[in-house]
Amino acid sequence: MIKAILYDLDGVLVDATEWHYESLNSALHEVVGFTINRDEHIKTFNGLPTMAKMEILNNQGRLSKDKFDIIWEKKQEKTFEVIKNTATIDPNKIRLHQNTNFFMKVCVTNSIRKSALLMLKKTGQLEFMDFVISNEDVSIPKPSSEGYDMAIKKLNITPKECMIIEDSPKGIEAAIESKSHVYEVSGYNEVTLENVLTKINYYNTHSQ
Repeated sequence: MIKAILYDLDGVLVDATEWHYESLNSALHEVVGFTINRDEHIKTFNGLPTMAKMEILNNQGRLSKDKFDIIWEKKQEKTFEVIKNTATIDPNKIRLHQNTNFFMKVCVTNSIRKSALLMLKKTGQLEFMDFVISNEDVSIPKPSSEGYDMAIKKLNITPKECMIIEDSPKGIEAAIESKSHVYEVSGYNEVTLENVLTKINYYNTHSQ
């Protein structure tokens, strides 16, 4: 039986892909004068921590390592600014959490802790989480399952007592690796009370 719901953040609990895309591009343009186009971001960079994105750009010969720190700092500043200015209370997600209060809930994200907590707080969801695991809490971010493994251990339950909700390929890979039940969604708008309860009921009915 499912006892806990483990949520990714970007594209699941909040629609933050655009925030990260715009913030990183703004920092890149300001420091090195180029940007990442939208299709490339979706195919290659979406769901990765900022530092991992910069490593890819470095491997492609497009960004030197001596620019990493300043771009990282500027990207975080711009992300916080965007969240503060645009994030609002999300009644649909609050309805989801209020009507699933009999499940433990954890957010496991590749975002840094400060921005993750700010996103959850500004959208009214932070109070519903038992705890949050950020990329600062793990040694290897998604697609490693370390964050999900850590959450399951902390909740003192088994992987099969969890349902993980993920949208990105790297997050789905991490969820599958954790041996939990996985609900793959196409994006933020699919994560509704009705859909989540339907999926939990399916796993509770079909699991050994």
